[in-house]
Amino acid sequence: MSSSPLSGARGRHRKPRPMNPAVRRALLVAAVAPVAGTILAGQSAFAADKVNTAKAGVTELDAAEQKIADNLNTRVQDVRLGSTFSGVVIDAKSDKQIWGHDAATALMPASNTKLATSTAALTVLGPDHRFTTKVVYGDGTLTLVGGGDRTLTTGDLQEMAKTAVDGLKAAGLTTVKVRVDDSLFPEPSLANGWNDGYYPDNIAPVRALVVDGHGVTDTSLDAGQVFAKLLADQGVTVDGAVAHATATSSDVPVAVHRSGKLSTIVKHMLKVSDNNIAETLLRMTALGAGRQATFEDGTAVVRDVLSRRYGVSLENFEINDGSGLSRANKIPAQTLAQILDLTTNPRYSQTLKYIKDGLPVAGEAGATLGPEWGRFDTADSSCAVGKVMAKTGTLTGAIALSGFTQAQDGRWKVFSFVENNSTAAPGDTKDALDGLAATVNGCWA
Repeated sequence: MSSSPLSGARGRHRKPRPMNPAVRRALLVAAVAPVAGTILAGQSAFAADKVNTAKAGVTELDAAEQKIADNLNTRVQDVRLGSTFSGVVIDAKSDKQIWGHDAATALMPASNTKLATSTAALTVLGPDHRFTTKVVYGDGTLTLVGGGDRTLTTGDLQEMAKTAVDGLKAAGLTTVKVRVDDSLFPEPSLANGWNDGYYPDNIAPVRALVVDGHGVTDTSLDAGQVFAKLLADQGVTVDGAVAHATATSSDVPVAVHRSGKLSTIVKHMLKVSDNNIAETLLRMTALGAGRQATFEDGTAVVRDVLSRRYGVSLENFEINDGSGLSRANKIPAQTLAQILDLTTNPRYSQTLKYIKDGLPVAGEAGATLGPEWGRFDTADSSCAVGKVMAKTGTLTGAIALSGFTQAQDGRWKVFSFVENNSTAAPGDTKDALDGLAATVNGCWA
């Protein structure tokens, strides 16, 4: 989708169907293709330099806000939501809580975890960061060295193979061994709280080298085998089978590939809720912060960034991975809303606006709120197509939706809804959450 420069999702999904000047906020309306949605830009409702009307004693809801609260109080009784639910709606300008239901209760957030991962990655590495994959040569061996690029393609390897072959032939070499070095990411490659059934289809064991996003157990060997075939196609004989090895300091660089910008990768990851990209970003963020590329260090950096850099409350906050597949993750709805609202703060927007840009828009084909996933297609929610932008989240027993919408009073609201353990069919629970978001928008009142 297209968006304004200032503007500013999965586990598993259901199968597709078929002023004072210091505190003034700017509301920016932009067209969103392919659906006519709108997106928000402005100062964070949680910014330290923002006037907090609740603290100033103005806690009453106006008529429009009361209408939202009353309607949500009715809608939250929907049996499809079950009895374990955390939700919150906040006015993005005044920092006033419009509505809450067990907002501080920590539940499994599923892929809403990716909001925290993205915030830390963009903050630590920077939006312009690129990931580097290398080929080095030494002692008759070409070693493909993984650099945490989860977007590496066969086409990228082909360019690297061509460069390497040109160098080999210039040196009179026609036979090489091929090795892969994925030592950038140490064990374990599976996170606490992951079910055995998740991999390799929903998530592959996390390694620093992968091509074409292949869902295989050893993505590094797979990438090396693709690379070896590309060498052979260009007339170089590959001696023996591809194997793991660690490149040495004496090896000579012969080819390099740099990924697209992190900002682009984050937007894509959120749009389609790519678990594997999220886990790679978690590890690379840990490295960027001077720590080891492990689940433990990666999640520690996420917590540090949220609490120390941005002042987000980590009360009842627990994460064990970057994607949200871990069933041990726990995040309250109010914390997810606070993380999202950071993206609208002008002090942070140059870094974090890509999270908002990456949120799926209701009715947007090719993203996790698209019609192919059966989202926003009921009488309760179809009126909000193009008017809600939100991150989805789905695990067995956990469904979440957190994002932004502009209410009928013309003011932007930040919302987060997290459901656990409903006995309803997952698709029905998703429809109920879509209806809640539509209610905030005001199109189902």
